[in-house]
Amino acid sequence: MPGGPPACRRSRRPRSQALVDLRPVYHRLEERIRAHVVLCWLALLLIRIVETTTGQTWPTVRRELDRIHLGTFTGPAGLFRQVTALTKPQTDLLAKLSVPTPKQIITLEPETPLTSTNTSA
Repeated sequence: MPGGPPACRRSRRPRSQALVDLRPVYHRLEERIRAHVVLCWLALLLIRIVETTTGQTWPTVRRELDRIHLGTFTGPAGLFRQVTALTKPQTDLLAKLSVPTPKQIITLEPETPLTSTNTSA
């Protein structure tokens, strides 16, 4: 079998292939091909910056930050949007990356009473 057993071939695979979802992309225009390559390169660069800054792997950082959610709640009193409470690992990651922590309450819109229009004089 050329290249040895599959496990050996897998171990020689460039690290970037393990981090990025690779699949065929079909571009015809050279401008779009170049743009696609630049975007992929920038994404890989950001991954490397995050890994070297935090000292953690990209899958670990992504898994932790993916747990931050924005919830929208509506009721008779109005509408508000709230971010989930940050855990200590999330706060530490954001601090290492010099990213400010988000406000807990993003939007607060009280319900406005309907105004009645009186057309009789």
